[in-house]
Amino acid sequence: MARIHVERSHNLGHEAVREKAEKLAERLAREYDVRYQWRGDTLEFKRSGADGQIEVSNDKVRVEVKLGLLLSAMSGSIKREIEKALDDYLV
Repeated sequence: MARIHVERSHNLGHEAVREKAEKLAERLAREYDVRYQWRGDTLEFKRSGADGQIEVSNDKVRVEVKLGLLLSAMSGSIKREIEKALDDYLV
């Protein structure tokens, strides 16, 4: 089992970053069959072989993902995709 941790700072403010996290979750749901729900300021997501959370605050976004055995082999490329998505969404 592999774990991925990515954190980014932002200047968007709480509401704007929460909206962007929601849009990212909607995209993941469409493209990768991810189910998600908000618990406070944490968006929890799950799909077969992976689960995690996106924590949003006034100045940071933190992503934690646990990958199952099959997806662990792709952890490097998955981490790069997460980093790219955050960089794209947090502008």
